[in-house]
Amino acid sequence: MILVRGRAAGTALTGTLYERDERAPSFRGAPEIAADYVWVCDEFYEVASGGQVQRVDGREVNVAFESPAPRGYDSRGAAVRAAEEHVRTQFQRIGVDRETVEIEVIEDAGDGTDASHSPGREASETDGTGDAR
Repeated sequence: MILVRGRAAGTALTGTLYERDERAPSFRGAPEIAADYVWVCDEFYEVASGGQVQRVDGREVNVAFESPAPRGYDSRGAAVRAAEEHVRTQFQRIGVDRETVEIEVIEDAGDGTDASHSPGREASETDGTGDAR
């Protein structure tokens, strides 16, 4: 298991890349994916009202979440590149310059040593509340 985390504007987003021989989580509505590498991460966008309020770069942003959609890849390199692009895109969708997103790839994350937040959503690093929902 590999975690891909992006940090920018005082907040973070982490997704999970499941490797060969690991089982990606299943949930209602998730497509069956037969691939060597499966990427799972939240998708979200800014809305004028409603959604969840997040602090991003010192301002409050209303964020609506879409259901995570697993994506499959045949090679590790392609999967990591796509994961990094996905994370940058999510930040861009809430008004953060994608070039300011710092990407961290955490190898062998399946042992639970990086369990301060569950893969997927993370709250603002400054408020420490954990899950963004």
